[in-house]
Amino acid sequence: MPDRFYTRLFWLTVAAAALILFWRALPDLEAWIAGRPEATPRLVSPRGDLAADERAIIELFEKSRDSVVFITTRAQVRDFWTRNVFTVPRGTGSGFIWDDAGHVVTNWHVVENASEATVKLADGRDYRAALVGASPAHDIAVLRIGVGFRRPPPVPLGTSQDLKVGQKVFAIGNPFGLDWTLTTGIVSALDRSLGDGRGTTIEHLIQTDAAINPGNSGGPLLDSAGRLIGINTAIYSPSGASAGIGFAVPVDTVNRVVPQLIRDGKYLRPALGIEVDEGLNRRLTELLKVKGVIILRVAPGSAAEAAGLRGATIARDGGIVAGDIIIAVDGKPVEEVGKLLSRLDDFRVGETVQVTVLRDKQRVDLPVTLQPGA
Repeated sequence: MPDRFYTRLFWLTVAAAALILFWRALPDLEAWIAGRPEATPRLVSPRGDLAADERAIIELFEKSRDSVVFITTRAQVRDFWTRNVFTVPRGTGSGFIWDDAGHVVTNWHVVENASEATVKLADGRDYRAALVGASPAHDIAVLRIGVGFRRPPPVPLGTSQDLKVGQKVFAIGNPFGLDWTLTTGIVSALDRSLGDGRGTTIEHLIQTDAAINPGNSGGPLLDSAGRLIGINTAIYSPSGASAGIGFAVPVDTVNRVVPQLIRDGKYLRPALGIEVDEGLNRRLTELLKVKGVIILRVAPGSAAEAAGLRGATIARDGGIVAGDIIIAVDGKPVEEVGKLLSRLDDFRVGETVQVTVLRDKQRVDLPVTLQPGA
């Protein structure tokens, strides 16, 4: 009986204590229910004006954004069992408006092997695009869309021959499908060469540390004035993500190639009218201990024949006797076949260049008027 008494007394004491605590907390509870919290929010500190360089970058992006497009591609596949043909998503990339006729410039590898491409403008409009022309050697392709009214403005053109290492650059694109992204950096190096993995080397590339990732390909690289100075084309990264080394095709190359693609649908490289072979040239120059390009054959009726260039001959024992060895074009050294093609690509068909050759161990300068190549 006493145990039951003390148990009841204990629980009555607990209940009384709980009632007292509830009574004391009642005003705070009523205030919380009424939506009158006693805590006062902190005041926001004034921001002040943006820095001048911040305002300049914001203005650059806002002016350039509408000229950049988002490209999605699809490829045709055939079902193994039904033999039905259907399209599947292939990839994404970037591009930019070239002119008022609806031409869009991007990388060739963005649209290569695609059966269809869709171009999305910054205002949300989508258009089916048609391929106008491409130059795989420069990784450049031109598409066309029927924009009708409310055409987005073309990107203002700049120059790349006067670029300096250290100047600021800005890349706009759609990395990983994240549309209209701006990254900044500097020109890290100039006149870089990069192989495409298929035996072709792209020359004169701009190297930049502006973050370039998959999806940025084909987008514009701009200078601080908002002018186009290159097309973002590739990254150097073991992981496939930006590692601070990106490359862009210089605008001087773009401005030489794109008009011809629009006009003819293809790009004809300037040529001398000679036959060369990269592998054989490497072996012969090592054997002769010279640096240059050995002319194997001069095509009849070619610009090279008109200029008096000489090809190699076959000796009685079956060996090759070198004729002219090209060592420079317009004073710029030529060490291999790829460099020769790059030097010639700086000119246009019909222009005359000074070709320096080694002939019987003597330097000879010959003017050659460039002809259309393959």
